[in-house]
Amino acid sequence: MLDTMMLLNDVDFAKTMLDKKELTASDIVFTLKNLFRMKYYPVAVKFFYTPEELGSFKKNSDYRVSLRPFTFCHYLAASRQKGEILLGESKGLGCSNAKYVFGWKELDDNEIKGHMKYVRDLAQAERFIKTKKRLSQGLLAFATAPLHKAPFKPDVIHGICDVLQAYHIANDWCAAKDIQPFEMAMTMNSSACHGVTAVHLTQKPNITPMCSGSYTAGKTEQGEINWIWPGEDILPTVRWTLERTVRDGGASYPRTGDTYPGSDVCKLCPFLIWNKPDRGE
Repeated sequence: MLDTMMLLNDVDFAKTMLDKKELTASDIVFTLKNLFRMKYYPVAVKFFYTPEELGSFKKNSDYRVSLRPFTFCHYLAASRQKGEILLGESKGLGCSNAKYVFGWKELDDNEIKGHMKYVRDLAQAERFIKTKKRLSQGLLAFATAPLHKAPFKPDVIHGICDVLQAYHIANDWCAAKDIQPFEMAMTMNSSACHGVTAVHLTQKPNITPMCSGSYTAGKTEQGEINWIWPGEDILPTVRWTLERTVRDGGASYPRTGDTYPGSDVCKLCPFLIWNKPDRGE
């Protein structure tokens, strides 16, 4: 029988998760939803470079392809919101920024002109674009799927959340990996497609704002921020979240032991205290 009271008690839930021999992808997703109150599925991203690996995915996976060319952000949104397992090839990708960082097109005048709204002149636009990391040549396709349904080992995990939730997961990555500080990087344009590309190549997680066309291009729903993790790093991050919850009584900062990730008040305000009543006993 499903014990919903256990699931709603953060410490009991965390203890139950830690008692498992190993955490599954669905355990990780549920922990992020349960302890960090994340609204959306984290999205597993896979890059296919060999015909054998791509063929196996096509043969063994229940996936969908786009009706027409869409942005990479739309692929992420469909996996994040609808739980879709999607395959994208060059013909199904309608975003020139994504095609450039995925190595499916070279730098051209249109790409440079497309960055003019951000910069001083064409020379600066070209120079800035050339700082972006690019996947190695030969990419055949990519796939996106909600992490718990992904029929592949993810190269990268892409999620969106509010800034307090991002602060929590970044802190837990630092503690789990024993690395400080957490370095955030932003590029002009291509925050999601370049974000997953850079994380895949550097194997360093990132938290970065959205592109300027957030709402119209399927990037966000409520002005969230990207969190992008190497596939191998999500397990140690979430395991430490669980351990810290057991240790402190809750997953929240700065009010240690609270159940919600972040308090919208000044840090440890002495006026906002809730006491049990004096019953005169």
